[in-house]
Amino acid sequence: MQIQWYPGHMTKAKRAMKEDIKLIDLVIELVDARVPLGSRNPDIDELAKGKGRIVLLNKADLADDGCTERWIAWFKEQGIHALRINARSGMGMKQIQPLVQEACKEKIERDRRRGIKNRPVRTMVVGIPNVGKSTFINSFAGKACAKTGNKPGVTKGNQWIRLNKTLELLDTPGILWPKFEDPEVGFCLAVTGAIKEDVYDRETAVELLLERLMHIYPEDLRVKYAIDFSEAEPVREVMAKIAVARGCLKAGGVLDIDKVIQLVLRDFRTGRLGRFTLDEPSENN
Repeated sequence: MQIQWYPGHMTKAKRAMKEDIKLIDLVIELVDARVPLGSRNPDIDELAKGKGRIVLLNKADLADDGCTERWIAWFKEQGIHALRINARSGMGMKQIQPLVQEACKEKIERDRRRGIKNRPVRTMVVGIPNVGKSTFINSFAGKACAKTGNKPGVTKGNQWIRLNKTLELLDTPGILWPKFEDPEVGFCLAVTGAIKEDVYDRETAVELLLERLMHIYPEDLRVKYAIDFSEAEPVREVMAKIAVARGCLKAGGVLDIDKVIQLVLRDFRTGRLGRFTLDEPSENN
């Protein structure tokens, strides 16, 4: 799915991040647990070179548990500490502070040898739009110190937040990258709500999503919408069955495609449809 969305403020934000990284000890990257690969900005690896790294798989309550475990193992193989969290409910949040100390233990020990004690770890929080960075920071800090929203682009500029004597966070705007080389990435960002809906074809996105779910999570789809289908069935026929089952019809029994699109996207994004992961780790990632 060919999609491009790179507003001008993202260029400015990326320049600011390149300047701020000089002050940083640790980079905490939030990814969407449903699409851990598709929701990673490839520029972060270059930006964070030489820094401590933690990846938080946020929205883990919406993802397939088994897949999340495999992703955590995959990140660890890359030398990156990883943890599943749900920033909204607080799941996993208590494990982050010890993980920060583990990821920065060489830096902390180096400071100790130099006679520097109790200098807070300076951490940059990064991620693509709508992955939950501000919700994470507010949950981690235990107070509303960063703006939150359920749409891309709420955080517009960098802001420092002192959590305690041992940790300072730098919140950054969600940024993408200028060109999605892989159409799969555009699809993942579209269906999870990381990019604005007016820059892609929602109908195509939902067709691709249903095709994917028909093959990897068919039973969940059957149960949720009380329909039956074969995995070889055309996706438009499955959409028609969903329309009938859920009353997404116009006068005369005509399929109301807009209602089906809204229904499926809402159910997928909120977890009402089930717990799904669209990315699988592999040696080629």
